[in-house]
Amino acid sequence: MPLQKFIIDIHNFIAQYSDLVIEENPVGFPDTPFSYLYFPEKKLALHCVFLENAIDVSTFFQKISQLFAQKDLRVIHLWEDIWQTKRSIVESRLMSLFGKSETIPARLTQVQRIDKPTMDKFLINNHLQSKVNAKLKYGLFLPSRYFRVIQNERVLQENINKEAFLVAIASFSNAKKIIREGQEYRSYELIRFANYKGFTVVGGLNKLLKMFIDEQAPDDIMTYADADWSDGTNYEKIGFERIELTLPLTFELDNETFTRKLGDENSKNKIYNSGNWKFLMKLKDDAGTE
Repeated sequence: MPLQKFIIDIHNFIAQYSDLVIEENPVGFPDTPFSYLYFPEKKLALHCVFLENAIDVSTFFQKISQLFAQKDLRVIHLWEDIWQTKRSIVESRLMSLFGKSETIPARLTQVQRIDKPTMDKFLINNHLQSKVNAKLKYGLFLPSRYFRVIQNERVLQENINKEAFLVAIASFSNAKKIIREGQEYRSYELIRFANYKGFTVVGGLNKLLKMFIDEQAPDDIMTYADADWSDGTNYEKIGFERIELTLPLTFELDNETFTRKLGDENSKNKIYNSGNWKFLMKLKDDAGTE
């Protein structure tokens, strides 16, 4: 099938910044009405989902992901509306996957509490799922004395008169009492984590989690990973346990404005995502000690 314009744009963007081999719709990949861009060196496929074709099966994208996992390959379901409305953030995520983003060591940064306007602005500019309510909000700041590690001239100019550059944030819920296996836990949710687009703070989430744990002493922390984009492996690397894959979410999509909102089976022009991977970090053992 001919490639859609938005897929050509993705192809050209990646080719501009990377010399990775790109294969279009390889033979043997799961059947789809959409298109694949495959990067054999990374064992990664972009499943480029254009809006002209509708899928009525709620589990379609989950099943595609499972078929790729069986081949020990990773797939990202990249929707046209997300590319159109969040293009710079998508480009940043792709560059991070291909090892092309700037890196900042977390040891150079400092953790501080931030307010809601600061969090909201950061998430709008740097997270695919945008802003969300959260009780506890933390920011990771790079002090000006370390600005020398930044190579991006635009970012340097934007922060030249600041004492610190906000490079990552993490937000958490308030504590909830959860009964699990007959024992009560003070459980929190890690709601959002995001790096400043174009940058990866190496060890950043670990540092933010440590401050949160030191201040709040949670019994456990729960979080979700968007299964359209991630299998959540990075959460497992820092101590989270994989719990389950949730059911796909239903959205109502506006093809004119490229906007989506949560919907239900009665929604017009409904679409389904791949669900979310649920993870849990246990910080209290079965005997009730920290």
